[in-house]
Amino acid sequence: MIRVGFRWLARGLCRHPEAATLSGGRFNPVDFPALVGVIEHPTRGLLLFDTGYDPAFLEATTPFPERFYRWATPVEVGAEHAWHTWLAAHGINDSDITATIISHFHGDHVAGMRHLAERPIYCARAGLTELRAPGRFKRVRQGLLPALVPQAADANARFFEEAPAVTLPSGFAPFSEGRDILGDGSLLAVELPGHCVGHWGLALRTTQDQLILLAADAVWLGKSIHERRPPPRLTTALLGNTRCYRATLAKLCAAAEHNTELTILPSHCAESAQRFRESHAR
Repeated sequence: MIRVGFRWLARGLCRHPEAATLSGGRFNPVDFPALVGVIEHPTRGLLLFDTGYDPAFLEATTPFPERFYRWATPVEVGAEHAWHTWLAAHGINDSDITATIISHFHGDHVAGMRHLAERPIYCARAGLTELRAPGRFKRVRQGLLPALVPQAADANARFFEEAPAVTLPSGFAPFSEGRDILGDGSLLAVELPGHCVGHWGLALRTTQDQLILLAADAVWLGKSIHERRPPPRLTTALLGNTRCYRATLAKLCAAAEHNTELTILPSHCAESAQRFRESHAR
């Protein structure tokens, strides 16, 4: 795999009882940061993996029934999360961002798309189709806010399902197949079914020769993998498919157990993100 620079940065957060995301978890609220992958490709510029929260999320959840989304997942989006402010805080030039990779279309992963819709977007066709399907109440229940993704993004979409299928390096086993979205073996989309329609992760190798699997919402917390504790069935059934979700979790558990060189990063786990930052600081 071609090596890429990688940073894992928070952009806003929401709060849930831990018990909603982890069997046997606590009922007190826990902060779940919305993490964004900043990928520095040696020839293709900067690509973002998801966008995190954005003030646009508050606008999109002002009317009903979309406001139910905000009530169900109270968010913290401050002035520091405004697009250009957040980019400047992390030394990122907007003009250097060449494309966005979307794991799935839940609002906390696409809230910044209004800033990126005119550039290439790599995503699942199935997920974009679901986002554009009719039925406002149904979409809110599924965590989908079409207003966050301008229609211009549809014309710029490149679909995971249509990218060449390739064999993943053995360090990602038991995951065996990826989709080579750039055509050079650097960024391989990996289907991680169960959380919702069109849910994918991303396999990459960093410039520090570290294998990383961005797991998006295949789990919310790293200890779901290390302790083999899935979310409650109520949560997974509400958003997606419990049987598929648990099969994906079983594969993540096996990957973590058998590949000591592999780092698995869920999109909302503060502890996993902190361990990753500390390992790269050494």
